Amino acid sequence: MRLIYMGTPDFAVPPMEMLTKAGHEIIYAVTQPDRVRDRGKKVRFSPVKEKAVELGIPVLQPEKIRRNEEFAQILKEAEPDAAIVSAYGKILPKHILDIPKYGCLNIHGSLLPRFRGAAPIQAAIIAGDEETGVTIMHMDEGLDTGDMLAKAATTAYGKTCGELHDELSVLGGRLLVETLEDIEGALAKAEKQDDSLSTYAPMISKEDGHLNFSMTPEELERRMRAYDPWPGTFAEMNGKTYKLWRAQALEDSTDAPAGTVVAAGKEGLDISAGGRLLRVTQIQAPGKKRMNTGDYLRGNLIEIGTVMR
Repeated sequence: MRLIYMGTPDFAVPPMEMLTKAGHEIIYAVTQPDRVRDRGKKVRFSPVKEKAVELGIPVLQPEKIRRNEEFAQILKEAEPDAAIVSAYGKILPKHILDIPKYGCLNIHGSLLPRFRGAAPIQAAIIAGDEETGVTIMHMDEGLDTGDMLAKAATTAYGKTCGELHDELSVLGGRLLVETLEDIEGALAKAEKQDDSLSTYAPMISKEDGHLNFSMTPEELERRMRAYDPWPGTFAEMNGKTYKLWRAQALEDSTDAPAGTVVAAGKEGLDISAGGRLLRVTQIQAPGKKRMNTGDYLRGNLIEIGTVMR
């Protein structure tokens, strides 16, 4: 099939590679404009652009698409069978959605209609879902509201966002290739989403990683996995910010105020959380690398009674 591929971050790279290996022709890769980093000294390509250049695929990087007649005309002249959208980062207007013969297909990182929105992987972990997955969706003008063409599930239990991100990217690529093998059949059997079952996964900010020790240990442990690798979860102690990467929820109860260190040793750092204990097993001090908490405590003193906020 002749395809337009629209994506930006790492999540979108494996599906693009799988499409080319499956024999599909990607006419254009559409991605976000290049960004400047390191105080303006270096231009950064998106991961999709880097891979497209490697594969010899022409790249389009429009700043805006809603009222961009030139961009729309380029797509029309390409006469694509379908457009594939994977974490592109822009909302597609109807006149763009209508250009491909079979419309636009989105690889969404959840089992829709659960967790529509920008951060479905993190939301599934935070909610404690034992299962998550990917959905191939036929896009409409709504926010992840289009008809579902295919789904594939995997376990979310105990996994970090980074681990699930990589797994779902590959899973989504495989499912997409399978769906395109009989796109007309998939469209004929498309399933409408039940809006009454929908939930929303909002965009994440750096501040979301600030831990609130009034939460239960289970809630905190899930946040630590959901925000690994970004933005990471953190708390202040003695005027310094520490990142807390791994933890276990303990059944032990405590009367200590929330955030209080009640034990520190080779097994980790036990902190009062929601009336029970959260054992932090991996920590990162300011300016240092992340390490096992027991190893950190062998060379650094954290006094019992210290409060994390």
